Amino acid sequence: MPQMLLIIEPPGQRTERGRTAGEAAYDRMLAFADELKAEGLLLGLNSLSTQTRRLSKRGGGTEVWDGPFAEAKEMVGGYFLLDTEDPAVAQAWAERCPAAEYAIVEIRSTGPCYL
Repeated sequence: MPQMLLIIEPPGQRTERGRTAGEAAYDRMLAFADELKAEGLLLGLNSLSTQTRRLSKRGGGTEVWDGPFAEAKEMVGGYFLLDTEDPAVAQAWAERCPAAEYAIVEIRSTGPCYL
């Protein structure tokens, strides 16, 4: 099963650090992605927007809420999907991830959905 590195950020940090620091952080993350590619480990990656929408279907109705959500204590800012089944390999790369300096890098195994 591939391993995913989820980047869990404090809300508002992208705005607080400003454009110049944000661009520098982004460049470091791209360099990290290049390292993963060079090792043949990168299956996918994406940065996620702070603009969100939540949906719930209950009792025959649908509710939709537009974000961002002020009560959120954290947000998923992006992910790297790694082509390794070894959690220790994923952890070693998580320790090298620049986002670990300003966010939490959560390591999760992924797997197929069976119906």
